[in-house]
Amino acid sequence: MSKRVMSNSRRNFLKRASLAGAAVMAAPGIAIASVKGNDYLPDDGVGKTFLFQGDSITDGGRSFDKDWNHVYGQGYAYLITARINFDYPGRDYQFFNRGISGNTVNDLAARWQKDTLDIKPDVLSILIGINDVHHVIMQGDKATADDFGTAYDRLLTQTKAALPDVKLILLEPFILPLGMVSKNPDLWASEVQKRQVMVKALASKFNAIFVPLQDVFNKALQKAKAEHWIWDGVHPMPAGHELIAREWMRAVKKLY
Repeated sequence: MSKRVMSNSRRNFLKRASLAGAAVMAAPGIAIASVKGNDYLPDDGVGKTFLFQGDSITDGGRSFDKDWNHVYGQGYAYLITARINFDYPGRDYQFFNRGISGNTVNDLAARWQKDTLDIKPDVLSILIGINDVHHVIMQGDKATADDFGTAYDRLLTQTKAALPDVKLILLEPFILPLGMVSKNPDLWASEVQKRQVMVKALASKFNAIFVPLQDVFNKALQKAKAEHWIWDGVHPMPAGHELIAREWMRAVKKLY
């Protein structure tokens, strides 16, 4: 193909692309038609505050300042925030990530007033429990699953007393048998399962949305090996965070 023909083809392509872009700008309804036809959050004219709480899986390497490049971390909380903000650019929605790496349920309790109640979320999403298991197995902590459940119950009771209209989303802790988990898979599975039962029971007690994740990760093994989803048995790979984000989005649709 000659340079002249290539140049003309390129100009024609750019011209068509410019006209298409102008058409979208002139009729913005076209650009958001797919969103309007599939709303998952109601437009009640009221702003909403979403808060993600938890440990390192929620933290996602976030910054602790107002650097908008990093404030939401690099995990499922970021993916959810990006998706909702894109789908609803005209809504008054605020998002906060207050996950902190290494936290147990008792660590959440120690900072609950400042990092949860003072933010006054309309939707509170919590993923906690894996560090409680880690402390038992790897550090010899004597805390039981009942202790975990009691502390978690106390947090939710405190939350509903302060914020009676808050909508709760409780995510199930999860593992896959690799990394540190593979060294004692039966013990890890036993301890995690006890806390999974607790989280599901608390979701029922507090009329929260329960997001089951263990079964979802187990089924994901039919598509790819465990290391594609979680790199050390506990912390998700990018695909694992996307998996959590998709399950969370399904939960929000149930919520509203």
